[in-house]
Amino acid sequence: MFCILFFKFVSFPHSKTYASLFLFQPGMNFGLNVGRRVLSKMRNRCPEFQACRLLRLLPFADSLLCNRFRVLYGLCGCVILLLFLLIGASGRFFESAVREFRSPPGTKLQTEYNVDSSLDLRSRTDVTTCTDWGAPIMWDGMFDPNIYDEHHKKMGSTVALTVFAIGRYLELYLMEFLTSADRHFMVGLPVTYYVFTDAPENVPGLHLLAGRTLEILPVKRHERWQDISMMRMKTIADAIQTRIRHRHRYIFCLDVDQVFVGRFGSEALGESVALMHSSFYNTPQERYTYDHNPNSTAYMEKGDFYYHAAVFGGTWQSVANLTESCHQGIMADKRNQVEALWHDESHLNKYFWLHKPSKVLSPEYCWNLLNGFSKEIHVQRLRWGEKHDDRRT
Repeated sequence: MFCILFFKFVSFPHSKTYASLFLFQPGMNFGLNVGRRVLSKMRNRCPEFQACRLLRLLPFADSLLCNRFRVLYGLCGCVILLLFLLIGASGRFFESAVREFRSPPGTKLQTEYNVDSSLDLRSRTDVTTCTDWGAPIMWDGMFDPNIYDEHHKKMGSTVALTVFAIGRYLELYLMEFLTSADRHFMVGLPVTYYVFTDAPENVPGLHLLAGRTLEILPVKRHERWQDISMMRMKTIADAIQTRIRHRHRYIFCLDVDQVFVGRFGSEALGESVALMHSSFYNTPQERYTYDHNPNSTAYMEKGDFYYHAAVFGGTWQSVANLTESCHQGIMADKRNQVEALWHDESHLNKYFWLHKPSKVLSPEYCWNLLNGFSKEIHVQRLRWGEKHDDRRT
């Protein structure tokens, strides 16, 4: 096709005019300039060619090159220019293709807030940074902490943090949990710690940072720790309706046997927030410990990730829906004399399977040192505390 067009242009009597009409003039000029430079370099570098009759005609190149030769040079120049353009375009294409190949699936982020559009999903090609439904998975290096902090300060965001300290949990974990939270949890934002305990008089006094308060809420103690774990869903749901909804936009619910060791900041805030379990984030899905008992309301054949009930959160409306739904499932199981495999965590995984979280926290936000070293974990923000066999007695 190109050869046919080329000979048409060369043989056509008004080829120069039509070449100009088809924007070949830039290519023609380019070809002429290249020709002049080549001939000039030949003369300078090869004195033997001084007598060359062609080189003597160099000053008269313009007159020598008739219309047909001008078109010839012009077409050659256009081809060279097109090659440069194609090389540049293909370079960008292949660069994009390589980055797309290296990036994990599900890179179409569905942002709930404008601030989430600042996330760089391709900064971590070693891990999955976005779910199939468009929720970001928060890893170190993906976000600018200052952007999130400034956004939530401007929006006047406030956060409630609930924690249960029952039995010896209060003595063993609460003090370190609260002091470390004051150093690392949502620094710069107003936070209220809601401590649910069966011994309010034993809660230690703390000197909290400005803008932080502590509220102690008495709860009934259950004989089994499994019942304590499961019934916290109803307790949190009730607290949201009576207190939290009137004071805070966001709420996080954490286990007390954990210690903050790094920034756990406003980047974690979202409509509905789940946490990847650190023991399952890089294991095949068939190893996830979902409840496979069809008699339980927590029954699941498959899921997206395995979520950890030690950390979950979101807006108060979202957490209210989650805790109420989990409580209803737990009570339905009790009526049928069934208990989910991992109690409230099994029900939480079922809820997030049916109602996808809008943001997923990576295992950085709750790391178990027993997992050992992992190259994907660049920073640890929250750690499991040392466990005690009699911790709830």
